[in-house]
Amino acid sequence: MKTHDAVIRPYDPATDTKKLSHIWLEASLLAHPFVGEHRLRGQRSLIEDRYLPQSETWVACMGGDPCGFISLLGTFVGAIFVSPDRQGSGLGRQLIAHAVTLKGELTLEVYTDNRQAMAFYKRLGFQEISRRPVDDDGNAFENARLRLIG
Repeated sequence: MKTHDAVIRPYDPATDTKKLSHIWLEASLLAHPFVGEHRLRGQRSLIEDRYLPQSETWVACMGGDPCGFISLLGTFVGAIFVSPDRQGSGLGRQLIAHAVTLKGELTLEVYTDNRQAMAFYKRLGFQEISRRPVDDDGNAFENARLRLIG
């Protein structure tokens, strides 16, 4: 399934927060099972209360409904998530293209155990620039830092 009619618009805290945190949780449960469901569910309030409000977030909509988003901290991609029922439709690619158009280059970190995401970023031309053996919380989940220059 390919998406050709997605609209990317700025995040609206009044209407988008719960919808985007739901997309984040559902996509994270699929992409990061190694992190654990309990930990992921516990992080949902951080997404709503801290990460979304503190980033520049763009929302991909189909028929007016949010179905994916990208959150930027300058040129760093803090988050990019697409609803599981829309994955493979081109929305992630559209969100990255939108962000590159805005910023010129992007960096991000991804769990190396998330093989689907690693392959996705490589297909888009991201280059690995470093790795670290732990995540931001000090857990033993290896992360790769990737960069894309537009």
